Amino acid sequence: MDVIEFNPNREAYIRVHAWMAALAMIAGMGILWALDNPHVWTGAIGGLAAIALRGWYMMSEELGHCWRIEAGVLSGPFERRVPLDQITAVKTMGSYVQVITTGGDKHLIKYQASPQVTQSALETAVERFAQ
Repeated sequence: MDVIEFNPNREAYIRVHAWMAALAMIAGMGILWALDNPHVWTGAIGGLAAIALRGWYMMSEELGHCWRIEAGVLSGPFERRVPLDQITAVKTMGSYVQVITTGGDKHLIKYQASPQVTQSALETAVERFAQ
């Protein structure tokens, strides 16, 4: 079997963080409004700043996490190793692909440009390995 790699996508990373920033802005403004703060607009600035800082700080690390299938094993960051015969389900969640094992462990392959393609490649590899 060939080596298959699943690398994170920069555009997907930025898109996810844009959504998180929008939600943080709404939450910040909602909290300040509920507290009857006259400066509700500062919640939007705080939410945007928090997520932008987080996104900038974590980008190089998150975009360096590569998952690969090789020799019947899905391996990922932090020495994660999942034998293909232990994978029971592969699901998509936004730009993430979730891998679930027979033991109930869950692993996220994050920031995929096309999560459906990643899911399909994983499912195909699992099926081929089972034969």
